[in-house]
Amino acid sequence: MKASMSESMSMVTDREFTFNAGDFSRVRALIYQRAGISLHDGKQAMVYSRLSRRLRETGHTSFQSYLQWLDAAQGAQAQQEWQEFVNCLTTNLTSFFREEHHFHALSDWLKARGSQPTRIWCCAASTGEEPYSLAITVAETLGLHAPVKILCSDIDTKVLATASRGAYAATARGLSPQHLRQFFLKGKGANEGQIRVKPELARLVEFRPFNLMQESWSLGDPFDVVFCRNVMIYFDAATQRKVLERIHRVMKPQGKLFVGHSENFTESRDLFILRGKTVYDKV
Repeated sequence: MKASMSESMSMVTDREFTFNAGDFSRVRALIYQRAGISLHDGKQAMVYSRLSRRLRETGHTSFQSYLQWLDAAQGAQAQQEWQEFVNCLTTNLTSFFREEHHFHALSDWLKARGSQPTRIWCCAASTGEEPYSLAITVAETLGLHAPVKILCSDIDTKVLATASRGAYAATARGLSPQHLRQFFLKGKGANEGQIRVKPELARLVEFRPFNLMQESWSLGDPFDVVFCRNVMIYFDAATQRKVLERIHRVMKPQGKLFVGHSENFTESRDLFILRGKTVYDKV
């Protein structure tokens, strides 16, 4: 017989910090409020593991103490700790040219547009592999001086810092030998085994922190293309709809929305209509 959440959590007695069902429920409510992320019961161990680091660094001896302090904190210290809280609980699984068919579809679409100015938004930039895959696609299709701008955002400030540096292991998955020669610099000395994005490619992208849950979306001119892949899987249906409506508002007519392989928005046909394999057009 399957144990309940409270029973399964009480079975663990060798933890460093006190962590019970009430603590998990509070964490779940706070991350939903801040980031729209919906945590199911199976995420208890993940929450404990990731937030334990924050308890150690802030000097708290229980989750109850930490969460009470977090809720009551004010000013710059509170803002910083809320960001750390969100950073701990976001998932950042990515690689270069993940779901490769999307980049072929984007290339074909760019060829059809020719030299028209284009704005692309990558709204889950993570550590940068997706943004630089987009930039490589643009460069290979239209050249490094194409009138294309790629805005890349993420709620997690730590992964954005990694993305901005543009440095990766030379064994990074998804990059061809031609990509490595044309768009990356090889590290030497202390940086042996590393690669770094060439400045001329990096100029195509701009990184900035952004929370899809915030009410005001000040993102500049409307976008022709939005990559929002493997983001909605962390939201419940109501939050998905809210985010889709906001994305719809910041896109140009007939703009293209690329989503993850397990995401399906056929119930939002008033906003987007499926035009290819996990590729939608704005209605």
